[in-house]
Amino acid sequence: MLLIWDAFADNLLKAWERIAFWRNPTPALPNMRLSPRDGDENPLMVQFFTWDCSHPHMSWWKHFESEVPNLAALGVTQVWLPPPNKAMRKEGQGYDAYDLWDLGEFYQKGTIATRWGTKEELVKAMSTANAHGIDVLIDAVLNHKLGADRPEKFMAVPVDPSNRLKDLGPAREIEASTSGWTAFDFLGRGGKYSSFKWTYEHFSGLDWDHRTRAKGVYRIASPNHQGWSRWVDTELGNYDYLLGIDIDHRHPDVRKDLLDWGAWVLQTTGGAGFRLDAIKHMDRRFLLSFIKHVRERLGRNDLFSVAEYWSSNIELIKPYIRSFEGLVTFFDVPLHYNFHDASKAGSRYDLRKILDKTILKYRPGDAVTFVDNHDSIPQQIGQTLESWVGSNFKLQAYALILLYGEGHPCVFYGDLYPNRECYDENVAQGLRRLMDVRRKFAYGQRADYFQQMNCIGFLRKGDGSRGGCAVLVSNADCLEKQEGAGAGQTPTHTIRMDVGLDNVNAKYRSLFHPEGTTVEIGSDGWASFTCPFGGVQVWVKDSDVDS
Repeated sequence: MLLIWDAFADNLLKAWERIAFWRNPTPALPNMRLSPRDGDENPLMVQFFTWDCSHPHMSWWKHFESEVPNLAALGVTQVWLPPPNKAMRKEGQGYDAYDLWDLGEFYQKGTIATRWGTKEELVKAMSTANAHGIDVLIDAVLNHKLGADRPEKFMAVPVDPSNRLKDLGPAREIEASTSGWTAFDFLGRGGKYSSFKWTYEHFSGLDWDHRTRAKGVYRIASPNHQGWSRWVDTELGNYDYLLGIDIDHRHPDVRKDLLDWGAWVLQTTGGAGFRLDAIKHMDRRFLLSFIKHVRERLGRNDLFSVAEYWSSNIELIKPYIRSFEGLVTFFDVPLHYNFHDASKAGSRYDLRKILDKTILKYRPGDAVTFVDNHDSIPQQIGQTLESWVGSNFKLQAYALILLYGEGHPCVFYGDLYPNRECYDENVAQGLRRLMDVRRKFAYGQRADYFQQMNCIGFLRKGDGSRGGCAVLVSNADCLEKQEGAGAGQTPTHTIRMDVGLDNVNAKYRSLFHPEGTTVEIGSDGWASFTCPFGGVQVWVKDSDVDS
């Protein structure tokens, strides 16, 4: 009877969602806390990790703490840290989530500390960040669990991996594998913080039958199981199952434990919000209730949350934006793929289309913009999302997200700090300069100059106390020679911009190579700004640079 009622309620909610499909909620960013600091300086997020990062001399949490003053000086107001929970193995990044309630405090999985450090180190680092005016975001891995403590036997149905709604046979008894057991006892934690213990009843699927040594996708079946959630992405028929042991977010005991954890982890660590991992695979009704619950429990109506829905197709993301009622922002994955495509195509890419079909263009108040992250790094073992933005377009992409004035930009650790996975010193130097430009000059209304295929620009007009900036980016092949360029000269683009009559005769200075060139504003308030082929140029008022 309960299952019949749940199905009826699901159908009612589905009908309401279809009726309200075109109803757009209030944009999320204007109502969220993006900075703990007073004043009107531009907020900025940094993702402070790569996939395989480590520090040779200290824990990652101590490394973060040591860099807090430098991040604050660069204008950073938010830091997204890796998952702080105990993983299934000592070196696990935390996306292989074992125990959410163990932040590096209990001896479990052969270690007290997580890959990143101990709970004490985490709390201390986050306290230091808060003292320097930086909020910290918790990476919440709520989709699955791995590394259980013992196996169980239960009935499951094999399904077609390419269409999870198609059964491949009747239900059969299976035994979970040694790497994916379904019973989680957390004996090392001994019930502290949460006494909840997980069994197969709290999951909806897995990918291995240890009895027959068969890999596949299996839907757990019992009188109390409801099958896959209907409130997930429809890729592969139903994308509820991603990896590991898939959590059933409809189970009341599961919901209570995860809702309690959401409020507890922010209170315990001093965190300011969440990055929500892999939302296309989770019941979106639960995720919405999770955010609402934490907001209400902690009295934080401006709680920041950003979701990862990994798709280059903006049309697939739009329904999720509507579903979350303006309480969640979204990483602009379509914009990231535009940057990736531009870096691959070189001068064949039309820069006038760089913002097309992106969250930034569709709903800038919901867009968290980024160039790359830990999932896009090339040649990562087990990574399937590789879409790295090459160095030939990296700074152009960062100039667009950092200086454009819409969306909330996120800078990637791998582009900013030396590391063994993806570091480019020239990119890092240019990126730090762009972050400085954002902090000092990228203010005021914007006017776009997107007329040329291989060079686009925009003007930030300043806000009274800060003079603004003119920004140009190019993807032209540096080997091509602009008509009129002499031997040994770097070919340049030129874009005329209306700086305004209040700037007549003012001089603007270039901040990137060639650095220090000046342009004088004409009597009509217009000026011709230049940019080298394949490069970035930022122009600011001479008097603003001196001051």
